[in-house]
Amino acid sequence: MTEWQAYEKAELKIEPNTPSLDIRERMLRFGSGSISNLDLVVAILGSGVPGKPVRRLAKEVLNQITKNSDSCDLDELMLISGMGEAKSCAVAAALELGRRIFSTRGTRIGMPKDAYPLLIHFADIRQEHFIVISLNGGHEVNAIREVTKGLINKTVVHPREVFADPITDRACAIIVAHNHPSGNLEPSDEDVDITKRLRQSGDILGIPMLDHLIFSESGYFSFMEHGLIVTAKGD
Repeated sequence: MTEWQAYEKAELKIEPNTPSLDIRERMLRFGSGSISNLDLVVAILGSGVPGKPVRRLAKEVLNQITKNSDSCDLDELMLISGMGEAKSCAVAAALELGRRIFSTRGTRIGMPKDAYPLLIHFADIRQEHFIVISLNGGHEVNAIREVTKGLINKTVVHPREVFADPITDRACAIIVAHNHPSGNLEPSDEDVDITKRLRQSGDILGIPMLDHLIFSESGYFSFMEHGLIVTAKGD
């Protein structure tokens, strides 16, 4: 019997339907990078089901993910025996988060149309979400973050919150965006005022705001393309 087989056997004897605390201990001590893919799935699942310990269930999930990593979805996960809605949603959420983060990082934004695909998953949300895209010197995406959600106005969208993370990122520029759940892409007076304020703040900080996009599922409105960024800077 190998050391790994002995470890698996011991774990199943002690706690067959819950993840080993050893995984959490190793993660806390050495970081998540020290954890195997299998143990990462074990940590996400949390527990097994009657007749199927968590490690065996995790192996089946990992096999499915590995076999179909680009398109593994919720329906496929729920076909695995023991994967109910809660466990399938947890795994699917982790996969989707990874796809979004790593598919956007390094993307070059040369024109407003390059930014729109990075924002589209916010378009069908009923509340307004204000988003900041941090860019490096090559106008490549460092990070995409939600600053606030709800009614977008000057009180909620403060330069302090908008520029806090880009400063930490050492961003060279930013693009801001927010969705209009109504589908109407026409900027309000409040949108114009916010754009002017953020552009002026960015100029002072040395992190220029290149554009402000208002978007929905049907398309987007670019302040830069309509000449409103230049106006905001000059006022």
